[in-house]
Amino acid sequence: MKLTKLGTIGAIVAVGALALTGCAANEGAKPAPSAAPTEAPASTLAGTIAGAGASSQGAAQESWIAAFQTENPDVTISYDPSGSGAGREAFIGGGVSYAGTDSALSDDEIAGGFEGCVADSFIQVPAFIDPIAVVFNLPGVAQLNLDAPTIAKIFKGEITDWSDAAIAAQNSGWSTSGPITAVHRSDDSGTTKNFADYLSKVAPDVWTEKPADPFPYSTGTGAQGTSGVIEAVKSAQGAIGYAAASRAGDLGIARIKVGDQYVAFSDEAAAAVVAGSPAADNASATNLAIKLNRKTTNPAEYPLVLVSYLIACGEYKDAAVAPLVKAYIGYVTSAAGQAAAAETGSAPLSADQIAAVQAVVATIVE
Repeated sequence: MKLTKLGTIGAIVAVGALALTGCAANEGAKPAPSAAPTEAPASTLAGTIAGAGASSQGAAQESWIAAFQTENPDVTISYDPSGSGAGREAFIGGGVSYAGTDSALSDDEIAGGFEGCVADSFIQVPAFIDPIAVVFNLPGVAQLNLDAPTIAKIFKGEITDWSDAAIAAQNSGWSTSGPITAVHRSDDSGTTKNFADYLSKVAPDVWTEKPADPFPYSTGTGAQGTSGVIEAVKSAQGAIGYAAASRAGDLGIARIKVGDQYVAFSDEAAAAVVAGSPAADNASATNLAIKLNRKTTNPAEYPLVLVSYLIACGEYKDAAVAPLVKAYIGYVTSAAGQAAAAETGSAPLSADQIAAVQAVVATIVE
């Protein structure tokens, strides 16, 4: 089953629901129950599962785990925000039951199989959407406009001072000067891959390296994880970095050029570019990877964005794990789970996307 957008599966789910409703109506009215239940039945789930991966999911995972364990007190869940690359590697090797990643599984990773899964079955579904913010530490500078070629040159080390003409030309009355400290991820990071993918698509003459989880140039300053980048930028006047916008805090955030306008990030603009993007080339009925439209010229869209995914087995070799993972990811990608993620600053999935993802999660074999 080849898909064009997440909404395609959502439409299938809706059609199926309507069909079932019609069948029930044809069976005739059923007597109303004598009384509605006063409280939900106690959870029967019990056991332990571990996950690892994207540091951008760290805050959301803490919120999800706390809420899920409150409702399921005999379940213990852990999540190590070790980075997207480390999470995918751990899941592929069978070291964790699920993984979070801001970089979708590659063809090679899929072809290599998954140690903990029966017949190498897997699902890959969006967990949330997050704009990537270009964060900066420039006291006295409230607004900074940057186009993609300028961002690329800064992080390649070709622009090294804030007084550079390329920066001044995009910021009226610019008088800031001083050395630039460009901070990038030192670990394998899906945020880096998404950042590099944007620059390679929009500024291909400058960013000539193929997008990948490792930062490709031996320039600037490396920092471990999202929190490491944020702290490094906070601690150095004149610093600039990239990180999930939900973790930017009170740092300055640059507006990026989209078409002929400079656009600030927003949840709505990030969701808009995702909604207008096709499925990835290797997408399937249970792999909802998206090929983001980085080259949009619509100022209502913010193309420097990541989709953070969850990866799990379609069927587990350890059958005891399946109901725990299925229930947990089912909660994470439900309306309630998405609302919890939004409280941590992540952009939630739309109702149609939630329906599409829930249909995939329901295929996990228990």
